[in-house]
Amino acid sequence: MYGRDPWGGPLEINGATDSATDDERSRNLQDLDRAALSRPLDETQQSWLLGPSEQKKKKYVDLGCIIVSRKIFVWTIGTILFAGFVAGFVTLIVKTVPRHHHKNPPPDNYTLALHKALMFFNAQRSGKLPRHNNVSWRGNSCMQDGKSAGVSPAIKDLVGGFYDAGDAIKFNFPQAYAMTMLSWSVIEYSAKYEAAGELQHVKELIKWGSDYFLKTFNSTADIISTLAAQVGTGDTSAGSTTPNDHYCWMRPEDIDYDRPVTECHSCSDLAAEMAAALASASIVFKDNKVYSKKLVHGATTLFKFSRDQRGRYSAGSSEASIFYNSTGYWDEFVWGGAWMYYATGNSSYLKLATTPGLAKHAGAFWGGPDYGVFSWDNKLAGAQVLLSRLRLFLSPGYPYEEILRTFHNQTSIVMCSYLPVFTSFNRTKGGLIQLNHGRPQPLQYVVNAAFLAALYSDYLEAADTPGWYCGPNFFSTDVLRNFAKTQINYILGNNPRKMSYVVGFGDKYPKHVHHRGASIPKNKVKYNCKGGWKWRDSSKPNPNTIVGAMVAGPDRHDGFHDVRSNYNYTEPTLAGNAGLVAALVALSGDKGTKIDKNTIFSAVPPMFPTPPPPPAPWKP
Repeated sequence: MYGRDPWGGPLEINGATDSATDDERSRNLQDLDRAALSRPLDETQQSWLLGPSEQKKKKYVDLGCIIVSRKIFVWTIGTILFAGFVAGFVTLIVKTVPRHHHKNPPPDNYTLALHKALMFFNAQRSGKLPRHNNVSWRGNSCMQDGKSAGVSPAIKDLVGGFYDAGDAIKFNFPQAYAMTMLSWSVIEYSAKYEAAGELQHVKELIKWGSDYFLKTFNSTADIISTLAAQVGTGDTSAGSTTPNDHYCWMRPEDIDYDRPVTECHSCSDLAAEMAAALASASIVFKDNKVYSKKLVHGATTLFKFSRDQRGRYSAGSSEASIFYNSTGYWDEFVWGGAWMYYATGNSSYLKLATTPGLAKHAGAFWGGPDYGVFSWDNKLAGAQVLLSRLRLFLSPGYPYEEILRTFHNQTSIVMCSYLPVFTSFNRTKGGLIQLNHGRPQPLQYVVNAAFLAALYSDYLEAADTPGWYCGPNFFSTDVLRNFAKTQINYILGNNPRKMSYVVGFGDKYPKHVHHRGASIPKNKVKYNCKGGWKWRDSSKPNPNTIVGAMVAGPDRHDGFHDVRSNYNYTEPTLAGNAGLVAALVALSGDKGTKIDKNTIFSAVPPMFPTPPPPPAPWKP
């Protein structure tokens, strides 16, 4: 059979091969297999048929997914086991060896003094004391205050509050100022109080005072006609031997004589100051909405009363004029108006506080020897700092800008007057500024100035302002802070006598404090009005330490007499200690802890109206 060869030649196909049977093909294959088996195979061929030799099996480990060298496998497992052993051993050592914890740095002197200064207010509490008052020699006292004959029906109970100084009189004018100062310091420096562990303590003290103030008038009414100004009496100028809080020397817990209530019907200064106290406290307690609202309502009623019934609270009272005479009420209008604005956000209060005529009457545009001296009597310097804050952080603009700029400039002048390069105030050889021009009891004015200086420096720093000008000379904020520190350091013992004027702070401090409760032992003996005189006149140190009390202070020659009978040296006061607390917290702790810029503005609405929303898209 022939076919066509594609290369051109004939292709012959063997038909005999195709016709071979299957049996023949099978026999031929078997013959080939026998021939192959009869010939010896080399090693490679054997491996094809039999797989790896025994020697090669020992060199490798089959892990299922991969085959690895046995040597590498053993080294890997050994390394893992060794690392686990080392890690366990190190963990055992770490857990068994005692740890050395990094302790927080010890508190600074200002923080230590702050703890003590607040304790003074615990010692001054009147009424039924809380269990945690922590002054062992104090107890419940004067539980009948306000219940004597002749008290207005609107005033039913005057138990509580704080005693003013070394006596048991409750003077509401300086007491309200003290509470305002405490509230102001909390509003600005709550983070520092928190860091010192004193925030809850100071808020309890503010509430103690605020609750008492709400009792001094009909706080549920919108309009009032009378206000309690004082509880107790102390005038002995006419040689009176009638038992009262100055003639007698008794523990407050043993008082059994009558404590009359002094009311006022035209007392703008007192009412405006009490309004400031309640208004500032309402900001402190803003998270307690019910209580804060109650305080705001009381403050509103008091401030209206102060504006409607003009007059000085001390004008018709011989008691007030002797001990805490008010020289005017215009400064309280500015001060109280500022606090009312911050507490309510009502612009009518800001308009009042920035009225040029009001500021003029308050003395904002003239100097004088006491210009810039912040105290329980004159609040102008504090009010100007408080309103400068508004300009620095909110800048309300017209119509307030002109008077706010004036207050800001006046504040700068006051700060300049504190610096030793100027001669506005003398200084003792030891460096204490004489803000009261050498008169007795200087420290209460010094601590107020230290607080304002430290606070204003913090305002400037928070506003990214490095300092301020005194004429052509520029001073950094550090200069103000250093002024505050040098004055407080003097009070804490850096003075020629090396004496701390804060009781209980340092190794050397006054031991004969002019204070009835501290000078009479708690020995279950009730000493009557004259019976306590022996303790007043004793030359022995007080049996009870009134921790944190800042005494009146040294004279203009840095001299100090630790004598109980001389109150001009050794008597502490609420107003003085409130300024001390404020200055201490401002200087305490880490400088990196700044003021709270926003809390005081919680109730203040936006300075400028919110722009209207954009119009809806145009549709044809």
